[in-house]
Amino acid sequence: MGRLGELERAVMEVLWDRGEPCVVRDVAGALANRQLAYTTVMTVLDRLAKKGVVRRHRDGRAWRYEPTNSREGYIAQLMLDALDLTGDRDAALTRFALSVSSPEVQVLSQALERAARREPEDPAPA
Repeated sequence: MGRLGELERAVMEVLWDRGEPCVVRDVAGALANRQLAYTTVMTVLDRLAKKGVVRRHRDGRAWRYEPTNSREGYIAQLMLDALDLTGDRDAALTRFALSVSSPEVQVLSQALERAARREPEDPAPA
């Protein structure tokens, strides 16, 4: 999954905020302050569907679009993709952990504790 362009991100923000499948007109209306053509919004949604970021289904003559992932899920996937770009995931994770604020350290610690409880313990060495 790649990064989104500025307009793609704006469209996704509308879809994430709405929380329900939207037709092009809904998204264009939510972005009215940008004065975008209907066809521009339609093209962006079509591209997002081809990228797999949104899914669409027919509703009469229109398509309804919805995100394939939550906003948080999308960001988490970007972070995982970024880790895949490095040759040393441990170093990148360590650098990241050392760069976050104290409140973020607490959030990460709690998340890691939850993750550790879900996984079985490593078998004892023979």
